[in-house]
Amino acid sequence: MAGVASSSRQRSKIAPYLMVLPALVYLGIFFVVPFFTLARTSLSSSGGSVYMPELTFGWNFANYSDAFSLYRDQILRSLGYAFVATILCLLLAFPLAYVIAFKAGRYKNLILGLVILPFFVTFLIRTIAWKTILADEGWVVQALGTIGMLPDEGRLLSTSWAVIGGLTYNWIIFMILPLYVSLEKIDPRLIEASKDLYSSNVRSFTKVILPLSMPGVLAGSLLTFIPAIGDFINADYLGSTQTTMIGNVIQKQFLVVKDYPAAAALSLMLMLIILNGVLLYTRALGTEDLV
Repeated sequence: MAGVASSSRQRSKIAPYLMVLPALVYLGIFFVVPFFTLARTSLSSSGGSVYMPELTFGWNFANYSDAFSLYRDQILRSLGYAFVATILCLLLAFPLAYVIAFKAGRYKNLILGLVILPFFVTFLIRTIAWKTILADEGWVVQALGTIGMLPDEGRLLSTSWAVIGGLTYNWIIFMILPLYVSLEKIDPRLIEASKDLYSSNVRSFTKVILPLSMPGVLAGSLLTFIPAIGDFINADYLGSTQTTMIGNVIQKQFLVVKDYPAAAALSLMLMLIILNGVLLYTRALGTEDLV
């Protein structure tokens, strides 16, 4: 009996490691190995032809300084576009998530379904649809021109705001859902208690609702900002050569120019920028509960 009990205890100790093993193998194959391959490529020198490039590893850290000096504007532009799009997503998504969580009642699931429904359409199709909507001969430009909000020969397409608008629309769902989940967790009695204590609506929002919804704000901001900064489809279809983002540069370096060391260096630089930004942002908000 003692031997059986000992064997059972041993299996119970091993079981958690066996359960997590598939995930570790998956991460090792699809994250760790590609990451080190990318890092090795970023430190290599490129030779050969465009059709048959040859890489020679040589601790070439100059790839990073060269990439940053050449594409600094695109990096800063991507940061700016992603930041503005994230702020717009937050400002647009918070009222909607609040209404769904507290005011929708029995229509809550219906409204959620309507919010999610457009995002069943392919990302590329949605972006091309916005290109059609914002076209120079489209009804939006004509309507804005009629009421004087656009000058003669003014346009929306191929501008920074078109790119930011595309980023906002395509990634806003990742702001709405975390905010909704976070707001739904708030006990309505807390809001009622603040009103009983003669708190105004603004004070109830700033002292009760907003602090309790910060996990959703944090999660939604990260889920919006991270893909937005690396996006290249919106800048490609809605922008121009003056609105190129770093994602466009990386895509071109990998697939067109075939300068793999420069593309890998830019990819790792972008990864480090995002990682540092996430760490600073989470520390500033001081929240550990991500929804």
